[in-house]
Amino acid sequence: MKSQHRRALALGLALLLLSAALLVLGAGIGSTGFERVLAVRDDPVAMQIVWDIRLPRTLGAWLAGALLGLAGAVAQGLFRNPLADPYLLGSASGASLGVALALWMFGVSPTSTQWVVRLGLTGAAFFGAVLAVLLTLLLARGVQQTLRLLLAGVIVGVVLGAVKDLVTIASADILQAIQGFMLGSTGLVGWGACAVMGGLGALCLLCGWALAPVLDGLALGEATASSLGLPLGAMRAALVAVLALATGTAVAQTGLIAFVGLAAPHLVRSAVKTTHARLVVLSAAMGGLLLMAADLLARWLIAPQELPVGVLTAVLGGSYLLWLMHRRSARGGF
Repeated sequence: MKSQHRRALALGLALLLLSAALLVLGAGIGSTGFERVLAVRDDPVAMQIVWDIRLPRTLGAWLAGALLGLAGAVAQGLFRNPLADPYLLGSASGASLGVALALWMFGVSPTSTQWVVRLGLTGAAFFGAVLAVLLTLLLARGVQQTLRLLLAGVIVGVVLGAVKDLVTIASADILQAIQGFMLGSTGLVGWGACAVMGGLGALCLLCGWALAPVLDGLALGEATASSLGLPLGAMRAALVAVLALATGTAVAQTGLIAFVGLAAPHLVRSAVKTTHARLVVLSAAMGGLLLMAADLLARWLIAPQELPVGVLTAVLGGSYLLWLMHRRSARGGF
């Protein structure tokens, strides 16, 4: 037990150190290269590029990835399914529909740097994600039956995705803008977005850690969890709230970024066997590291241009999961 505790502690420390190193590296990656970092003391423009653009973007990528990693750990524990991801309750489709409706009604672009416009699109994405989760809960008649909740989330996701497509077809001029949101990007994350994600992320992490014994009980089965005297109904509702808040916050700031929430808990479990209390925390750190690294790669691979970070995470995450499934199949697993 002590050895597992030490391994978990070592993994967490390694993840934080790697994240700190990548944060420093992120200050030098961009269209103007490392020269701006060397000139920050003498050039106010260089200081503005590093301080107001590169650093908040890199830190924001870590925070968004941490939210998705935390949400992935909660989703996989709640649904007792290693392939569960943060978007299972329809939050991704709800967020994209919210952005599409905002673009259609107000004619704004998510590439705009005006803070009023950004706040409006962020709010539309967040409320769309939350309303999609509430619709899923209504359709599932609560959180008592996990399978019903899972199926309701799939249905809501498909229906809201179709409505989003209809809105896009009805107003073709928003097609490019909504496509940017669907591909995912950290390019417009500033210090304000970092503050929002940091505050809500800390709240979600604290709640997820406090509710971890419920996930441990559910891992042993419904009957066992009930026999432990846990108020499963109320605690499931709290876990769904944490899942929705973490996912909605990340999606609202960065768009749809695939596989980070799915892969982060897998990577943690492959490195150390631990309880859900540690898994939630380590998955958040792993998710932050993954998305930060992907963001740096997206900015560096074809510099001075950049790839959508959501595309890069989909390629890398999909490749990892295919390898994982092949390895487990060879060992007689799923």
